[in-house]
Amino acid sequence: MLDSERVTAPLSLRSHSGEPLLLLHGLGTSRRDFTAVIPALTDRFDVINVDLPGIGRSPHLEQRPTVAAITDAVEHTLDAEGLGPVHVLGNSLGARIALELAVRGRARSVVAIAPSGVNIPQERLYQGATMGLARIVMRAAQPLIASVSRSAAGRAALLAPLKARPWSTSPEEAIGVREGFAESRDFWRTVLWALMLDVPRSLDRIDCPVTLVQGVADWVAAGQTVRYLPLIPGSRFSPLLMAGHAPQSDRPATIARLVEETAARAAGRTATLRAIA
Repeated sequence: MLDSERVTAPLSLRSHSGEPLLLLHGLGTSRRDFTAVIPALTDRFDVINVDLPGIGRSPHLEQRPTVAAITDAVEHTLDAEGLGPVHVLGNSLGARIALELAVRGRARSVVAIAPSGVNIPQERLYQGATMGLARIVMRAAQPLIASVSRSAAGRAALLAPLKARPWSTSPEEAIGVREGFAESRDFWRTVLWALMLDVPRSLDRIDCPVTLVQGVADWVAAGQTVRYLPLIPGSRFSPLLMAGHAPQSDRPATIARLVEETAARAAGRTATLRAIA
C-alpha cells in the first residue's frame, strides 16, 4: 500500500465536501511536484496526494513494478481511504497510471499530462538513458540538493530538464526530485518494467472524460501524448505554451482549470445518463 497524504494546506482552502481528486506524480520525482497547483485545486476538490511505490515514505513493491502492479498499489490506497472512482490528475508515469485506473473503471475523469506508454523503441531507449543519467547525477549531488534548492538559480539547475520555468519552482519541488531520482528504492526496476517495457492495452474500454496535456517545451516525451487520441474514445488534447514535461509549476492555474473542465464533463455525462434512465 502507498503512503497517502490528505492535503490540508490552509484549512480555509480545504473543501471537505468536494469530489475526490487523486494526484499521481511521475518517475524521478514525488508528491511534492504538485506543490504549486494544490492551492488552486483544494478550492474545488478533496485532494489526495500520494507517493508512488518506493518514493518518500511509500514502501517498494516486492513484485515487478509494472504499470499493472503500481496501479494495484494505487487501488489499494483508494480502498483504504474508502474511495470509489475518483478524478485523477497524473503526470508522466503518473498519467499512465491514471489511464490504467480509467481502464479499470476507477476514474471519474482523467487529466493526463505527458503520459508514457506509446513511445517507439528509439524513444524508449532515449528516455531510459536520460532517466538513468539523471539518477546518476542526482545520486552524486544528493548531499547538496537541500542547500542548492534554497536559491532560484539552484532550483533552475536541478529542475531545468522537467520545467520550462525552473527558476520559479519551490524548494519542495527540488526536494521531490531528490526523493524521486536519488532516493528512490525501485528506480531501475521501475524504469525497466513501467517505462521501457510497458505497452498500454484496452484503452478503448475507457468511458470517462480524458484530457491529454503536453507542454510544448517538453523535450522528454516530445510529441507522444497525441498518439493516445485515437486510442481513447472521446479524449481531447490540450497543448500548454511555456510549459515543460512536468508543468505543474509552469502553468498551475491552467492545469487546475483543465481538471475542473474535465470533471465538469464527467458531471454532465452523469446527468445525461440519469435523464435517459
